[in-house]
Amino acid sequence: MAHLTAKDAAAELGVTLQTLYAYVSRGLVRSEPAPGGKRRRQYNSTDIAELKRRQERSRNPVGAVENALHWGTPVMESAITLISDGRLYYRGADAVDLAFTAPLERVATRIWETDAAGAVNFDAGDTAHLPWELLTSIPPTDAFQVAIPLAAAKDLTAYSFDPKTAARVGARIVGLFTTIAAGGRDVAGSAAATLGRAWSVDDGRSRKLLDAALILCADHELNASAFTARCVASTGATLYAAVNAGLSALQGHKHGGSTERVEALFTEVEAVDDPTRVLASYLKRGDRVPGFGHTLYPEGDPRGRALIEGTRELQGDSVHVTRADDFVATVAGAVGQRPNIDFALVLLRRALSLPDGSALTLFALGRTVGWIGHAIEQYATDRLIRPRARYVGVAPD
Repeated sequence: MAHLTAKDAAAELGVTLQTLYAYVSRGLVRSEPAPGGKRRRQYNSTDIAELKRRQERSRNPVGAVENALHWGTPVMESAITLISDGRLYYRGADAVDLAFTAPLERVATRIWETDAAGAVNFDAGDTAHLPWELLTSIPPTDAFQVAIPLAAAKDLTAYSFDPKTAARVGARIVGLFTTIAAGGRDVAGSAAATLGRAWSVDDGRSRKLLDAALILCADHELNASAFTARCVASTGATLYAAVNAGLSALQGHKHGGSTERVEALFTEVEAVDDPTRVLASYLKRGDRVPGFGHTLYPEGDPRGRALIEGTRELQGDSVHVTRADDFVATVAGAVGQRPNIDFALVLLRRALSLPDGSALTLFALGRTVGWIGHAIEQYATDRLIRPRARYVGVAPD
């Protein structure tokens, strides 16, 4: 975590040094010895930022509430994911580090806080009753939503909301989605290995990159789909229903569905073969360049950066990687934006020649792990999520 000096911390909060020290004594701001001097101390920047937000909320509570649902004030507590100082953490562990050192099954164990020894097993269970001819003839994300209520009808354990049972149900859901994404092939080994065999990229390095993509997509705090899944879980609906709700939110073009817009961007870049000309067309129209920028990462999305670097290491001689690098440099030079996870997923799909639509498939499959984690956490609170609306319509007579 980043730290501030006492002078900078006090200036950030707009208080005296004595007030800063009082905050430390009350446990509101953590401090620790600073390098280079026994008597010097440094102050946790995350605590400073949170205390500053509290001050702003107390000065303008109405404004804080109004902005809470728009990248604003946190609206609920969660112990799953932290986004801080341009980095992403799953229960305290750096998500980028996990992506390249652990399989998705082990990361699911961390996110769901199961007591499984090492990793969960994504076994879909009995799926013979499912309409596989239909499920394998439509896009995987659509097939997920067709299959999940049918699978739910056969799984009465989903009505038990204790964490251990919910984790077992969640593992079956992820196993089912993996089987669908793999064209009906049962999960054998890890989810990434199953996908690699189905998509003809079964060498170890490609499989590891698929795993990394799934893990980097696993959760992202209280995004639209996770919040939707939590709302549904809060009503006492099953895990299947919560995941299906998350899927519905994910496919919107402002969320995971943005990968389709990035695909169109890649097609245009390849057809025009002039990154400056392509970028200019977006800027002149006043359009946002799809796949670039993220509100929570002013200095660049660490997920996108890590996945692009992994793809470059594996497929550095690919024309897709070369063109992507040229376009990224052009955008950075012109508008200062960096590629996000949507851009990286599409680059990975093209560089590895994965099936059409598999960028969104990877996003949905990975994020399912996060939705399950949020639902389990919500079940434990036993509280209904029911915010109030500020009425702005016609006044009654």
